Amino acid sequence: MNYRILSAAFLILPCILPLTAVAQQDASAVDGYETIADIPYREPQGLDEYAVERCRLDVYRPQQANNAATVVWFHGGGLTGGNKSIPQALRERGVIVVAVNYRLSPKVKVEVCLEDAAAAVAWTFHNIDQHGGSAERVFVSGHSAGGYLTSMIGLDKRWLAAFDIDADQIAGLIPFSGHTITHFTARKEKGVGAKQPVVDQLAPLFHVRADAPPLLLITGDRQLEMLGRYEENAYMWRMMLVAGHPASMLYELDGFNHGQMAEPAFPLLLRFMQQHSK
Repeated sequence: MNYRILSAAFLILPCILPLTAVAQQDASAVDGYETIADIPYREPQGLDEYAVERCRLDVYRPQQANNAATVVWFHGGGLTGGNKSIPQALRERGVIVVAVNYRLSPKVKVEVCLEDAAAAVAWTFHNIDQHGGSAERVFVSGHSAGGYLTSMIGLDKRWLAAFDIDADQIAGLIPFSGHTITHFTARKEKGVGAKQPVVDQLAPLFHVRADAPPLLLITGDRQLEMLGRYEENAYMWRMMLVAGHPASMLYELDGFNHGQMAEPAFPLLLRFMQQHSK
């Protein structure tokens, strides 16, 4: 059975599972790891100043990486705030981390956030081999708004297709407490209130399909999460199974609210990457 509820104690005890192609890590060429910061992932021609500023990513990598697994990480912030960073829990784990900035509402519409997210993932597929990674081992993850971006570009194939990437090339999708209905910022753009659910083309649920990449949905405690966030993800999990998707899993992290759930979710992310790396 794919659905499991994990207690806080269960999650804390295992701590971290490193991948097989490992080293040790810190930041900026310390202890065998280095960070290459502020790499532009979109061609500057035709971009305005705000796009040039925001469409950048950091690559955190083992200096001796060879065919390493990569996780593209999207920050949270409601699609209206936040900045790229390398999560501490992903340091010293033998994986490459690509941390992404993207343009934010209200300066741009949600569709532009999705375009940027897709462009960053496409950049990763096209360039990760130059950083010791493998295009066959690219995973996508993020927390909250970042989880929403993860699910959308992995399930709605048009976003990556615009950059000549098939979304099914993604090795796995791991959204942390992401919307599966239409994001509240997209609803706000249309004059819809935060408590009025919508499922349209800007909802991951709209794009449920059997042939999607492996999917790991993780949320906080249903009693502590943001408005129905666990229930959204539970429905997403159920509908993926109904559609015939062979590799969907859902975890609820007992005792953790929306903001707290990321830390205990990272060991699950790393284990999932290990299980689904070719």
